[in-house]
Order: sequence, then structure tokens, then C-alpha cells
Amino acid sequence: MYRKLSLSLLPVLLLGCGGTEDVPVERSLVEVDTFIVRETVQPILFNLPGYTKAFKEAEVRPQVDGIIMARLFEEGSFVNKGQSLYQIDPAQYKANLMMAKSKVEAERASLEATKAKLDRTKKLVPSGAVSKERLDEDMASYKVSVASLHIAEASLHQAQIDLDYTKVKAPISGIISQSYITDGALVSSGQNQMLAKIQQLDPINVDLRRSTTEVLRLKQASERGELVLDSTPTVSITVGGDTSYRSKAKFTEINVDRDTDSVVLRAEFPNQNRQFLPGMFVHTSLKVGEDPHAILVPQKSVTRNSKGESTIMVIVEESKVERRVVEVAEAVGKKWRVISGLVEGDEIVISNLQRIQSGDRVKVDNRASEATKPTSISSKELAINDQVGEQ
Repeated sequence: MYRKLSLSLLPVLLLGCGGTEDVPVERSLVEVDTFIVRETVQPILFNLPGYTKAFKEAEVRPQVDGIIMARLFEEGSFVNKGQSLYQIDPAQYKANLMMAKSKVEAERASLEATKAKLDRTKKLVPSGAVSKERLDEDMASYKVSVASLHIAEASLHQAQIDLDYTKVKAPISGIISQSYITDGALVSSGQNQMLAKIQQLDPINVDLRRSTTEVLRLKQASERGELVLDSTPTVSITVGGDTSYRSKAKFTEINVDRDTDSVVLRAEFPNQNRQFLPGMFVHTSLKVGEDPHAILVPQKSVTRNSKGESTIMVIVEESKVERRVVEVAEAVGKKWRVISGLVEGDEIVISNLQRIQSGDRVKVDNRASEATKPTSISSKELAINDQVGEQ
């Protein structure tokens, strides 16, 4: 009986001891937001540091030697070209002028005498009363007297110039600095120390430096037809976050600064209120041209791989994602301008990038795109970056 019971329970026991097959559990798809890449015409703009520089600058220096008797200007004031700034003791130069005038009068009298003598000799030569040699001598004396008068007149002119130089005048119009000498100081025409400095501040120049690497890259892109560069770049600066000024670049330096590997570009701006002073650091925006087929992507979509390359997750067939290496140029507002690696119509992932890997399938939750129009950005939003910062 027990044997029959055991045999009857055997199938049940075997069934209880048997293993169960694993039931496959489908992994849930990560929900992501995406961005459809569109081409647009985008100005090429960069933020570059700049420094203000006086439009004109001149050092005030003495042209003659002497004692400074008076300073004739107010330090820090505006002076006009030709305005007297210092008075050097003129006594010696007045005396020199009087001597030069007397010398001219003496030479003029001597010339009159030699001229009269020459005229008499000319009248006597035909009758034979005076030899031809005597005529030649009188003619030579007359020419010497003429030359002596010219020398005396030149000395008189120089004496007048020296006397005029005792009034040290402004070489240009502008704001004058403090005086570096005081009344009673002895000055000379060859001294190293300037008396003061004058700077013309309206308009004012702004110098900014462009990376030679960036200049070369833009030029090559233009030659390939990828960019349209302006013949003259446009420079703008913003004051106080509200007031902005725009100007055309005046020139670009033809030599490269080996210390900074950059070239200097200069622009000119109005400065009627003298809000800019020489040597000030300013933020500038430089427009060099436009990209007629620009691709702009949200900055949050760009990450770096282990090699430091910029990468973007792109959705390919069957909702799979692919990590693609891209090359980015400058930032435009909150976007990067991508110059290689993407084409119009690509769909890129802009959220949950930490949760997906290349080859994963994803579920698109929100798909966005932009109209093909230039991105509107303020000068404060412009930035230049050769590489993408870490996200």
C-alpha cells in the first residue's frame, strides 16, 4: 500500500523539484527630449577683451633751455592746440633777437656800400680808368655781402623761433595731464623727462586681439564657401549693460604678436562724455561675417568623451541613439554653432544624457525644432570658445 502511494506521489514530487524557465522582462525605454537640427543664417560674432587707447597722444617737451617761470594751464583740463602751457625765462632769447636784428642791419648797410662801389667800378671800366680785375674783385665783394646778409637774416629768424619757443605750446588739442615739473625748474631741449602729456579722447580707439588660429580657421572656411566674411568687421561695445556703440574696424595689424599669438584690430568710438579713459578694459563684440548654413544646437546637448572630444547623441533608425563626434565653434547665446558632424534634419537628444549609451533605444517624449532664422542675441550673451566647456 505504501509502495503504491509513493509511486502515485512521484510525478508530483518530480514536478515540484523541477526548475522553472526565466521569463524575459523587457527593459523600459528612457524617455528623452530631442531637437531637430535646422540650418539658419547666423552672424559670426565673438566676445573679445579690448582696451581703450587715446585717439591722439603727444608729450609736451621744451624746445629751448631755460628756467620755467610759470605754468599756464590747469592740470586735467582741456587745452587747445597752440595754447601756451609754460613760460620759460625769455630774457636771454630777447637779447639774442636784438643782436640778430642789429647784425642784419649791419650786413644790409655793408651790402649797400659794396653795391655802390660795384656800380662806380662798372662805370669806369669802359674808359680804362679801372681794370677789369678790379671789377671782378668788387663783384665778388658784393656777392659776399649778399650772402652775409642772408646768413644774418637766417640768424634773426632762428632767434625769433627760439624766443617763441620760450612759450611752450600744446602740440594737439586734448586733456592735459598733471605737470611733471614745477616753476623754477631748469629744462633743456634734450632732456628725457616730459613736461606733461596731452591725450585726445574723443573719439577714442579700442584695440582688441584676435587669435591667429581663429583668423586662419575663418579664412579657410570662407575659401571653402562655408562662411561669408565681411570686408570690414563690425565692432560694438556695451556701456553699463544698456548703452551700446557700434563702429567699423579701422585696421588690422599685419604682424603677429609672438607672445600672445594674436593680431591687433582697432576700432574708433565716440566719447563726447569722456566715459572711456585710456587703458580701460572693455567688453567688445566682433562681427566678422555670417554662416549661411549655420547649425545651432542647445549647449546642454553637447558632452565630452574620454578623449576630450565634443559629442552629441543622435537618434538613428528604430529609435536607437548613436554617439557622434562633432566640432563646435563659438557659443551663440545658449547654443553652440556646430561646424562639422551634423546635417540638417538630424534629431539629437537634449535630456537624460546620463541614462543612455550609444546603441540604446529611447522613447521620444518631446520633439523640438526652430524656424530657420538668425538667433537674436545681446552683446552680453556673445562668447568665443575654441572648445566646449564641460557640461
